[in-house]
Amino acid sequence: MKLALAFLLTLLSTNAFASTWQLSDRCPPGFQKSNNQCELRSLYQMYDSLYNQGVGGLKTALPEARDGFSPQAIDLGRYLFFDPILSGDHSISCASCHQPDQGFSDGRARSIGVAGTAVMRSAPSLWNVAFLKSFFWDARASSLEEQMLGPLYDAKEMGNTPEQLLNDLKNNQVYISLFSQAFREENAVTLNNIYHALAAFQSSLISLNSRYDQYAHGYHEALSKREIEGLNIFRSFVARCAECHTPPLFTNQQVAVLGTPPGKGLSLDSGAEKTFNNRDLRAGFKVPSLRNIAKTAPYMHAGQFATLRETVEFYTKGRGHAVPVGEKLLLHWHIWEPNLTDYELDRLVDFLHTLNDEQFTPKTPKKVPSGLTPINHNPLLVNKVLATPPQTLGEE
Repeated sequence: MKLALAFLLTLLSTNAFASTWQLSDRCPPGFQKSNNQCELRSLYQMYDSLYNQGVGGLKTALPEARDGFSPQAIDLGRYLFFDPILSGDHSISCASCHQPDQGFSDGRARSIGVAGTAVMRSAPSLWNVAFLKSFFWDARASSLEEQMLGPLYDAKEMGNTPEQLLNDLKNNQVYISLFSQAFREENAVTLNNIYHALAAFQSSLISLNSRYDQYAHGYHEALSKREIEGLNIFRSFVARCAECHTPPLFTNQQVAVLGTPPGKGLSLDSGAEKTFNNRDLRAGFKVPSLRNIAKTAPYMHAGQFATLRETVEFYTKGRGHAVPVGEKLLLHWHIWEPNLTDYELDRLVDFLHTLNDEQFTPKTPKKVPSGLTPINHNPLLVNKVLATPPQTLGEE
C-alpha cells in the first residue's frame, strides 16, 4: 500500500512538473503568424529575382525560404537544440558545434564531438539555412532532416542511436508534454517529429538586416566610403567574388573546386567527388553564404585560414597555387589571377564585416526539459558536463 501510494505521488509530481512547461505560441522575429504557421516576411520579397541574370543587384530577391512551421514546433526545436540529451552520452548538444555567439559555428578549424577527437571538417554556420537546397560541405544532404542524421548518429559527433534518442525522450514527462503541445497528437514523440522540430528551429535563424541590407534597400549612409569600395570590388568582374557568393544570400548554392590547401595535418579531402561520383568535383565544396562571416573564423572546409584577410588573399595568389603536388583538379573558372592590391584586399574585408546581423539570435534556454545543463559551447574543450537534478519550474 505504501509503495503504491509513493508511486502515485511521484507520478502526480512528475506530471505537475511537466505541466509547468509551455511552448511559445508566438512566431520568432521576422515571421508573421497565419493559421498557427510562421511565415517569413522580408523586404527582399518585394523584389524580382535576378539569380539567373548575373551577379545579383542590390534590390534582388532571395531564393524561396522554407517556412510555415508552427511557433510551438519552433520552440520545441529550440529546447532540443540546446539539450545534451540528444547526444549518446548526454555531454554535448547541437549548440556545442553551432554556438550562437560564434555565428552558429564553433570557432574551430574542425569540430569535436563526443569521441573527443576532431572530425574531418568545420561546422558550417546555420544562419539562413531556410534558403539552402543542399547541406554539408560536400552537398550530400538535400534537406535539414536528412542533414541532421549525420551528426546525431555519427560515433565521432553526437554518438547517439535512433533507439536511444527515442527512449530518452519518451521516458521524459516534460518532453512528452511538449511534443503533445507541438504536434497535437497522441504518442507524439517520434523520430520524424524530432527531426521536424529541429528543422523548424533552424529554419527560423534569419539574418537579413545587416548594414549591407540597409544599404541595399536604399539607405546609402549605412556603409562607409571604404566599405562601398569593398562592395564594388566584390561585385567587379576582376575580383568575381559575387559570381559565386551571389547577393543577397551571398552564395549561388553550387559546388566549386577552388584548389584550397588541405587542412592542417590532413591529406586532400575529395569533397563532393564522392557525393556525385564525379571526378570533376574532386576537392569541390559547397559555396558557403558569407552572412555573419566575420563571426565564423577560421575559414574554408577545414579551417585552413585563420582570418578573413588570409582568406581573400588566397584568391589572388594564383590559380592552383595551393593544389598538392600530383593532384590534377578541375578548378572553377572563376579562380584566376585578379592581382588585387593590398588596399583592395583590405577593402574587401571591410565590406565583409558589413554582412554581420545577429539581431534575431534566439534566446538560449536557462533550463532544458531533460534537467541537464543547457549547452551553447563545447564542454569537451573545458570540462565534462554533469547532469543536474530536474528543476522545480518549467518554462524559462
